[in-house]
Amino acid sequence: MIGKHSVFLIGPMGSGKTAVGKQVARLLRLQFWDSDAEIEHRTGVDIPLIFEKEGEAGFRQREREVIADLVTKPNVVLSTGGGAVLLPENREALKSLGTVFYLETSIGQQTSRVRSGHQQRPLLMGTDDPGARLAALMTERLPLYLSTADYTVRTDGRRVQTVAEEIIDRMRSAPAQA
Repeated sequence: MIGKHSVFLIGPMGSGKTAVGKQVARLLRLQFWDSDAEIEHRTGVDIPLIFEKEGEAGFRQREREVIADLVTKPNVVLSTGGGAVLLPENREALKSLGTVFYLETSIGQQTSRVRSGHQQRPLLMGTDDPGARLAALMTERLPLYLSTADYTVRTDGRRVQTVAEEIIDRMRSAPAQA
């Protein structure tokens, strides 16, 4: 890998960013960070409580601060929250300081992966149809994922190890970046 040595993962909830990120970090012997976990660590409360007390805008501000910090760490793998791409400053920081992989996942796969824990995901709380809500979020976010990513990697029906190896192969075969 020449040039940008950090790997940043973006994509919707349920796309496998955390699991894949941990595996990429392990294989490359890099430090792994999860922006949502770091927000919880720094605040001492879980994300649903932040949403409840501060709303989505308050959460997005905390997310912006955490991402601004984490992207400056050298040689890391960072898994971001599904909505991290909503703020232009996050998109710019990710694009300029690392190689960004969009983990592309179908609505069906997302729904299956978040089914058991959807009540712990603030943007799915109170919905009787998580699939419809996920589809609405995807409509808004897909152009942002695509414009931010250097690469797109499909995750549907694939093992974490396989997705991680594809990311590493793409990093290694990428042309040098300044």
